[in-house]
Amino acid sequence: MTDVSPAEPTRQGLRVVIVDDHSIFRSGLRADLSPNLDVVGEAGSVDEAVTVIQGTAPDVVLLDVHLPGGAGGGGAEVIRRVAESGTPSTFLALSVSDAAEDVVSVIRAGARGYLTKSASGAEVSQAAARVHGGDAVFSPRLAGFVLDAFGVVGGETAVADDELDRLSAREQEVMRLIARGYAYKEVAAELFLSVKTVETHVSKVLRKLQLSNRHELTAWALSRKLL
Repeated sequence: MTDVSPAEPTRQGLRVVIVDDHSIFRSGLRADLSPNLDVVGEAGSVDEAVTVIQGTAPDVVLLDVHLPGGAGGGGAEVIRRVAESGTPSTFLALSVSDAAEDVVSVIRAGARGYLTKSASGAEVSQAAARVHGGDAVFSPRLAGFVLDAFGVVGGETAVADDELDRLSAREQEVMRLIARGYAYKEVAAELFLSVKTVETHVSKVLRKLQLSNRHELTAWALSRKLL
């Protein structure tokens, strides 16, 4: 039987709940997370997860996609039931699966990001902070599944509009990569720029488009079929 009682806080900072049906994975992840993350609860099934999340109201839920219990809906069911309860939470999916149907199901349900379990504790910690701040976080390959699910055809070039014309050619390159879920250092490597230069370009893009964060930028690019 999984212990679903709120865990004693051991860290100060972003409050998170870990949901996974393997206790060994939960323990390992908890040990690897940044000291800035405070694990306030754990659960191993759909029903347990809903109970813990409602009881702790965490900032971010680190959520496995495939979970026992409930009506068989796994992580997506957890997201829907928590939303129906009115408990505010942000979800970051973690899974061994990189199948398109798994990625799309939890994103449609309301998850802000999706990482495979090959990610390090530092990467998960950074992703948790980013989704809490409003960003959408995916590996570049998984981001493609989300783009396809929203009806964006790979390689399609959208008709330039006034908003896009505000961006320089370099800013458009940076915008597309950031909107696809690339980290700053990945954009820097792809375009042979420094991370600081990428950060400067992103700030300019957001300012010119009157957007607040990467999540809004992704939605903006998707709506114009720019990715």
